[in-house]
Amino acid sequence: MTGKKLIVIGGGAAGFFCAVNAARMNPSLKVVLLEKGSKLLSKVKVSGGGRCNVTHACFDIADMSRRYPRGGNFVKKAFHQFFTTDTIQWFEERGVELKTEPDGRMFPVTDSSQTIVDCLLNEAQRYKVEVRLHQDVKEIGEDAGGWRLTLANGIVETADHLCLACGGFPKTAMFDWVKRTGHTINEPVPSLFTFNIPRHPITQLMGISVEEAKVKLPAFKLEQTGPVLVTHWGLSGPAILRMSAWGARDLAGAGYDFTILLNWLPVHTEQTLKEEFQHTRFETAAQRVSTRNKFGLPQRLWEFLVEQAGIPKEMRWADLPAKEQNKLAKNCCAFEFQVKGKTTFKEEFVTAGGVHLSEIDPNTMMSRKCRNLYFAGEIMDVDGITGGFNFQHAWSSAFVAAKAISECAN
Repeated sequence: MTGKKLIVIGGGAAGFFCAVNAARMNPSLKVVLLEKGSKLLSKVKVSGGGRCNVTHACFDIADMSRRYPRGGNFVKKAFHQFFTTDTIQWFEERGVELKTEPDGRMFPVTDSSQTIVDCLLNEAQRYKVEVRLHQDVKEIGEDAGGWRLTLANGIVETADHLCLACGGFPKTAMFDWVKRTGHTINEPVPSLFTFNIPRHPITQLMGISVEEAKVKLPAFKLEQTGPVLVTHWGLSGPAILRMSAWGARDLAGAGYDFTILLNWLPVHTEQTLKEEFQHTRFETAAQRVSTRNKFGLPQRLWEFLVEQAGIPKEMRWADLPAKEQNKLAKNCCAFEFQVKGKTTFKEEFVTAGGVHLSEIDPNTMMSRKCRNLYFAGEIMDVDGITGGFNFQHAWSSAFVAAKAISECAN
């Protein structure tokens, strides 16, 4: 009796993880992986600045699931089968040790994404996964209990089981071949992007970062605290990227034209900072406001905030008028920026949107509409904030799918 056949569409993290685990768990299963492009694991290769942020050192399922703006409840169920601890163990068993950075992100100790790429490629070779490049699937349809795939070159493939792990698509139309199987697609919009502030003088401070700042989007009642980086086009850094993820749909709806308030000193409100300024006036009355920066901000940023408050460079604390003092407090605690546009954070490019989660069984990743059709990774309407959360969803969903397929194919 010949074994069953699984075709996995997509040569990224989720596709490889599903393929190698299904082949390992069920040796009689013939596993074929089809990749549309000419490169495998390309996002793994470039992520984390070429170091690959494999997962996050969060070991509480409820806490971890709160890092997903979309799909938190869905991933929680998958995490009960394969969690961060399992990811760490899976790679360590294959000779890849991970390390934790102070912010919780986990990378291979080699600091090279090639370590992860090589591990997955070796597993594919070890378990005889047939990997094919330049395989552009144009149509899929049910066929005698299995699946029939039509490729761009006219070749037709058949499989008993099919897993779609082809990542997120930026346009709804690119999901048409999936929609024709009867699935609903939540419209994709970008997530994880930086904020453009065209021609704003703060961009002259590009490269300056503040380790702890609070970003607020008043119109959408959103706020995030964390590192903020000034770039030549506007604002970036983890707090901005997380904000873009939580506000992905609202910000798309606003045409990426919105107001943000930035508190560079989140330990203070405008009121408490004004009180602090009063102490400073008495303590350092003869010193210049522009040079006396006791708040731990980068000096160039402090000088900028002072200048924007209309305070001359030579002005001493003792001579600071109330109006300018109040303006400085506002600049420090509620600097208003008008954002116009975004820049995609290419290394971590993620879309919000994809196959509606109500149509997928989170315990198996199998479609509730079509038998023997499975999903893994970003093609589903799940996305996490930056920090290893999207990769963890890829590993977890792919493992759950692989386990279900390997058992079903017996």
